[in-house]
Formats: sequence, C-alpha cells, structure tokens
Amino acid sequence: MKSKSFLLTTCAFLIAGLALSVSSASAASEAALKAKAKISQETAIKTALESVPNGKIQSAEIEKENGKLVWSFDISVPDSKNITEVQVDAMTGKVVSTEVETPQDQAKEAAADNKKKN
Repeated sequence: MKSKSFLLTTCAFLIAGLALSVSSASAASEAALKAKAKISQETAIKTALESVPNGKIQSAEIEKENGKLVWSFDISVPDSKNITEVQVDAMTGKVVSTEVETPQDQAKEAAADNKKKN
C-alpha cells in the first residue's frame, strides 16, 4: 500500500514541477518579447482604447502574430457581451487589426487555446 501512495505522491510532484516549468518558460519568453518591443504596453493600451470608445481592457499579452511582434488586447464595452480584440504593432505603435468576437467566437478560441496547451 505504501508503495502505491509513494508512487502517486511522486507523480503528483512531477506533474506540478512540469506545470511550473512550462509556466516559467512562458514568462521568460514573454519577457524576451517585451524586451524587443519599441512601444511600451502602456502606450499600446492608449492606442488600442482609442479604437474602442468606452472600452475596458480585459486581458493583454505580447506575442508574435503573422511574423509581427504585437500587443494584443481583449477589450470589453458596457452593455455588450462581445469582446473587441485589438492588436497594436509593438515596433511602430500602429493598430494592425481590430476584430469583434462574439461569445461563440470566444468559446471557440478558448477551446483552441486549451487544445494547444494539452
């Protein structure tokens, strides 16, 4: 009995360690991308919010998208369940895309993200 318990405990610690290392790697790669950006996150937020009147930032990240380094923001607006995703070029500060996502679109994107993680 003790050996099964030991094995389960060991497996749990290994899984937790793996999850932590993936998280650390992700944070390190995000830090590396931020270091390459010429436009600060704060400046990019101001630019993105100009595209969405009365908007509020729900999430922000820096990423490589179609070969470009971009700040990506999910922005909500009062009285709407839609999210507007605005991408700002992290090198020039110009808006490169604006896309309105319905709750159905958001669910599909979340499912795709979960699939990538697993």
